[in-house]
Amino acid sequence: MRPPVEVSVCLLSLLAPGVLYTINNIPALQEPLPILGVGMVVLGCVLLLTLLIVRNQKKVDPLFYAFAEFSFTCLVGLTNALEQDGFISGFMGFYVKKGEPHMSTAYAVMMSYWEGVLHYLLFLIIIHRMFKGKSYRSLALLWAGSSMAHQIVLIPGVVVGKYGSNIRPAFWRNIPFFLAPFWAASLLFSRPREMPIVTADKISVEQKKSLLFRPVDLLLSLLLLAAGAFSVFRGFVVLDCPLDTCFTYVYQYEPYLKDPVGFPRVMMLAYLFYAVPLLTVFIYGLRTPGCSWMLDWTIFFAAAMAQTQWCHIGASLHSRTPFTYRVPADKWWPVIGLNALLAAAPALLALRCYSNPAYFMKPVPKGQANNEKKKN
Repeated sequence: MRPPVEVSVCLLSLLAPGVLYTINNIPALQEPLPILGVGMVVLGCVLLLTLLIVRNQKKVDPLFYAFAEFSFTCLVGLTNALEQDGFISGFMGFYVKKGEPHMSTAYAVMMSYWEGVLHYLLFLIIIHRMFKGKSYRSLALLWAGSSMAHQIVLIPGVVVGKYGSNIRPAFWRNIPFFLAPFWAASLLFSRPREMPIVTADKISVEQKKSLLFRPVDLLLSLLLLAAGAFSVFRGFVVLDCPLDTCFTYVYQYEPYLKDPVGFPRVMMLAYLFYAVPLLTVFIYGLRTPGCSWMLDWTIFFAAAMAQTQWCHIGASLHSRTPFTYRVPADKWWPVIGLNALLAAAPALLALRCYSNPAYFMKPVPKGQANNEKKKN
């Protein structure tokens, strides 16, 4: 009897630490070009083994192959995080030295934990649901948003930061991993949305309420507004705004924004140019009935903000960040509180949309609403 597909993928991904340990003990494979070549060969072998796992399946979603491949790299990331934090040794030394030196930074360590735990579990759950014929679109959107945000910060951060002058060939393996979330997101958004069954009467009643009579939505609008204002402010800070408020904040509250690794600067600019417009659009969606796109985009955005804020908060406190760039001990609570707000506001909005979607569903024509009443 063959094991379930998700179990086979799990067992395949568990080979990652063994592969890393083997390469770490073969000196001939520890030069920049061989590291890239071996990496591509290993990923190719993982794909071949994945094809063998599902060879008897009649129809396989193409996203499965991406999720199986990423499951393997998640374990690579978790191995890196554990080694950089001193829990294990002898696995990633060659890669950090001759492959991607930025993987030793606090940001990369926090990113590796996120991938190695949350993304990995998410992949196994998605694959399980995929082969059980259950819906997994919303879960996959969570991964797509999180992974896209990670790549948007990681790659430009390496290029513009202090590691930009020390880019090795292995860095270019990130290109397919950068493109994969965009491809997956385009597939997921093009598929039918999972809409709950809501009566026409309930939709009509919900959509007649103004924002003032929906206290939860009003509070969420204020939270989104505050999150947007904070993102604009920190965008100005990393752009070296000469205002005294910006100067005081970056040196007394969040000096990590000036860390030369480049990741915090790129992240704040991504917030300024991408997150702020989306937050504004979401406030519009809370005021305007029938914005069904809110049901997908809030999930996607919440995952992106959760991933970036986890990395940002963790890196600003991590021992691998130089002491002068860490959040001062006496400023922990205001800084962590503001950053937690930035992650919590989109998550609460996504939860609100998911738990009670009537306001965001397309208005039902009057004739159809009357038919609903007659049926009831």
